[in-house]
Amino acid sequence: MAHTGNLKQYPNPPCYMTKLSLISMMVYTLLGALLLLNACTEVSKTPSQPETTQPVSSMQNKPSFYDFKMRDINGNEVDFSRFKGKKVLLVNVASKCGYTPQYAELEELHRRYGDKVTVLGFPANNFGNQEPGTNAEIAEFCRKNYGVSFLMFEKISVKGEDMHPLYRWLSTKELNGWNNESPKWNFTKYLVNENGELIKMFGSSVKPMSQEILSAIGVN
Repeated sequence: MAHTGNLKQYPNPPCYMTKLSLISMMVYTLLGALLLLNACTEVSKTPSQPETTQPVSSMQNKPSFYDFKMRDINGNEVDFSRFKGKKVLLVNVASKCGYTPQYAELEELHRRYGDKVTVLGFPANNFGNQEPGTNAEIAEFCRKNYGVSFLMFEKISVKGEDMHPLYRWLSTKELNGWNNESPKWNFTKYLVNENGELIKMFGSSVKPMSQEILSAIGVN
């Protein structure tokens, strides 16, 4: 009888403890699941940060000056990586323009200061139909009239919808870093530094042997 009374005073102690244990386990399990979910969420944020990853990708997709490959006026491929470490003056030229006599000063610049700057000529017929000839005719005109020995390229477009990618690079701020101006006429000049960066643009009226250009290439 005494034993039975004790049981009534403390009803089913093992069952009571089991319920507490189950509740505790459920709480701990829930907390663990929440912690794991939070950790997974934090990890998933790491690879998707467009404000940091996008600019890197964009920079990698931008063409460098040294990425260009073009054909010279005789049809030979020229890899622009050969110009690394040199200043380069790029000029859109024409044979029937009022500025055509600048060929003489471009050749003088090439002969006298070729150790400081590389002169590149790009025949183009974008302005006033002043370069209508073939590559062979242009080459002969330059040799016969001005003794041109600096590097001349095949005829291209330097303006408009069919603009050559090189001139798109020279005249697009998003590509070259600062300049949005394309040539307004023949004999516009762009200066690229030893690191392949566009640093100056000169209008048609600025002569190749002017102090402005000589100073820019480092001639005192």
